[in-house]
Amino acid sequence: MEKERSIDKLARYIMYTAGAVVICAICWFFRDVIVYMLAAGVVALIGKPVMNFFGKLKIKGRGLPSWLYAIITIILILGVILLVFTMLVPIITGIAKDISMANIESAAMSVVAALKDFNEFLISTFPSLGSDFRIETEILKGLKNFTDASEFSSLFSSAASFIASFGVGLFAVMFISFFFLKNDNLFPDIIAALVPDKHEQNARAAYRDIEHLLSRYFIGLIVEMAGVAIVDFLGLMFVARLGFNASIGIAAICGVMNIIPYVGPWLGGAIGTVLAIAMRYFCMGGVGADVSFWVFVLILVGIFCAAQIIDNYIFQPIVYSSSIKANALEIFIVLLMAGHIGGILGMLVAIPCYTVFRVIAGRFFWNVKFVRKLIGDKGDGRKPEETAGQGTN
Repeated sequence: MEKERSIDKLARYIMYTAGAVVICAICWFFRDVIVYMLAAGVVALIGKPVMNFFGKLKIKGRGLPSWLYAIITIILILGVILLVFTMLVPIITGIAKDISMANIESAAMSVVAALKDFNEFLISTFPSLGSDFRIETEILKGLKNFTDASEFSSLFSSAASFIASFGVGLFAVMFISFFFLKNDNLFPDIIAALVPDKHEQNARAAYRDIEHLLSRYFIGLIVEMAGVAIVDFLGLMFVARLGFNASIGIAAICGVMNIIPYVGPWLGGAIGTVLAIAMRYFCMGGVGADVSFWVFVLILVGIFCAAQIIDNYIFQPIVYSSSIKANALEIFIVLLMAGHIGGILGMLVAIPCYTVFRVIAGRFFWNVKFVRKLIGDKGDGRKPEETAGQGTN
């Protein structure tokens, strides 16, 4: 066979590069559609166990149509989301209203004695703050500005167009999810159509592995959020004695913040501590344990630290290590790199993307020594001998 000329090789590389550029341009132009499809894929992964459960149900030895199961699954997912929002939005809005109505001067006097030494330390350390600086006043001003009714009104009015587009996006996501749930082979068929025939079998197997791992990951993430929120709620309700509304509102915020790996729990704890102090000392009819200021702060810190410890040693190992079959050091390094590249958004998508990378590497690049050492015999649920001879071809 005649050796390929350099000019032909260069032409082929140019064609590949041009094709990649065109594909990237098309993806960017239709990025909204791609986002809808990815979001629908996440919904389908979450609803997969529900579909499997329905598939086992038999009436006189026969099951119902898959399209009916898919509709019921989507209704259940939407119902849970709607239930959570209808419960939490009024509570969080009430907390914001209470803080916005607080009187700064009288509220600051309730903690001025406890913070006197701390304020003097800040003024002596940072003279530019001025002799009249009071940290409690500044914090409450910030909370009032953030929760001011006029700010909320302008925010809601400017968000009208967003709500409309969100409604269109939600309908698109649920519509696509219906077909993903109804037909298990729809997404694998799309992938198979995009890869060469010789790689089709491996591509389908990789999709099954990715679907299984990511389904466990997203469900585990929801369980982790709920677990952290429950621990925070119990502590705030029965130890800090903040009352039901304040406790469940702050716990919900902390649970949502927990989506951000490693950083989120600390941010949620900090926000929860500030809100709890504001509810205890700054709002009319303040709630909370009848203790001194610093003891109350220690109680709050203890509650959020206890939730963080439980999350680190119980929830996260189940979600990260068990669901995606990667050790803690791998996950930590991946999150650091993703945070450096894409910030918080990068950290949010890091674990799913790394899961896809591990599965694809295990299926298509097993002959590469680095991949074998990284994944071992647990990268995609198969033993090494099952992947022998499956290289890059």
